[in-house]
Amino acid sequence: MLQLIMRVAVYDRTCVGRGGNLTRFWSAGAALYRRLGRIDEACGAASWDEAVSWLASLREPIDELQYWGHGKWGCAMVDADVLDARSLSRLEPLRDQLAPDALVWFRTCETFGARRGIEFAERLADYLGARVAGHTYVIHFYQSGLHGLAPGTHADWSPDEGLVAGTANDPVRAKSSVPWAQRTITCLGSRVPERWFARSQDFTA
Repeated sequence: MLQLIMRVAVYDRTCVGRGGNLTRFWSAGAALYRRLGRIDEACGAASWDEAVSWLASLREPIDELQYWGHGKWGCAMVDADVLDARSLSRLEPLRDQLAPDALVWFRTCETFGARRGIEFAERLADYLGARVAGHTYVIHFYQSGLHGLAPGTHADWSPDEGLVAGTANDPVRAKSSVPWAQRTITCLGSRVPERWFARSQDFTA
């Protein structure tokens, strides 16, 4: 019997009246993605526990998960609830829900940037046993610095990528996404090109 799989999105539903009131854009984007057949289900969450609980309740394995919210180097946030390399055990129910070769994509600002972002990406891929993707730039309509990583591989992008102030070890400010920056898509793009997944060259040493 052919096993069904799902593509889903989770977004931060708390970003209302601050930070650009982005929840309404994420909610509208999720509705658009569903109409276009790019995702099967979507959920607005107020915490990572709420998000993971919803993901674990889905009736079919997850082939692709996109998270839309805020991020910083090495972390993604739902409101003030931070997910980083030290708190990956919170994702254990999600790990059990993922289909083989699934993709978990953080469409958040600079989550994969600087050394903290690289550490997060590598540990996340290994912990979930899934492909992961994220950005090194501040993202908006344009989303630059998009990189992917498979379990057991090393990041192939520089820890300095996307930085406009600070260093890879002490980042201060990231560049804003622009059409001509490296690895740029728009918020309407729904795929990570396969050639943008790391091929194990190690910049982390």
